[in-house]
Amino acid sequence: MSTPTSTGSLACVGIGITLGSHISPLARSYIESSEVVFAAVSDGVVELWLAQMHPDVRSLQPYYGEGKSRKETYRQMVEAIMTEVRAGKRVCGVFYGHPGVFAWAPHRAIKVARQEGYRAHMEPGISSEDCLYADVGIDPGTYGCQHFETSQFMLYRRRFDPSAWLILWQVGLAGDQTSKRFATGAAYRQVLVDVLARDYPLDHEVIVYRAATLPIQSPRIERLKLSELPRAELTMSDTLAVPPAQPMQADPDIQARLTALDDISVFEPLLREQVTTAP
Repeated sequence: MSTPTSTGSLACVGIGITLGSHISPLARSYIESSEVVFAAVSDGVVELWLAQMHPDVRSLQPYYGEGKSRKETYRQMVEAIMTEVRAGKRVCGVFYGHPGVFAWAPHRAIKVARQEGYRAHMEPGISSEDCLYADVGIDPGTYGCQHFETSQFMLYRRRFDPSAWLILWQVGLAGDQTSKRFATGAAYRQVLVDVLARDYPLDHEVIVYRAATLPIQSPRIERLKLSELPRAELTMSDTLAVPPAQPMQADPDIQARLTALDDISVFEPLLREQVTTAP
């Protein structure tokens, strides 16, 4: 870690999913007390809302471009943020949802800032995952919950359990290998269906989910058969939630070992008591 020549700092905060409803007092405090605010948020309405909190809000959206690699976009975002940190300013990066979930730029900016000796901090926000649990009524502790980015799930042989929930993020980008698209088509989603059909019946009910971004909106919760997925209208913001398709399988050997430990924990104190009280 190098020694910085200035007192610049960085805070990357999440403002949640629903406009105005999810921001925490601490995230708001970082925004209001910073000298420069960079915003990577869902739309211009959110930027206008941020402008009410700070006079110098700079949008990161112009770095996106049709046919441009998102990796290059993210690198440019990091450089824009770090330029102001290196200039000695208190910088706040504001990100949609949670700044650490499906967000390469804030992770990278914080890593670079710390490597260069600057104070850098991430403040969590309410993510689409949190909204999914609440809106669909999923308790990840009941059957377990597995999360994958959709294209990664398709391109690699990931080991997963069909007796738990399977959550596939950015399903509207299913099968993209270019990092330049903002959507793929029905043929790509058919490949996803073929991958899932290895472990799920085609008539298995799945859920297309999209969190509400405005207080006046309702979330998208569309239930359909797995076989119908290629014909669904999907965007980058949509998530596919696949309910468990089979019961959990017990492990008799592990259950027996744990039962034996339970028996020991019950009887061992009694045996010790008998030994200590023996004449």
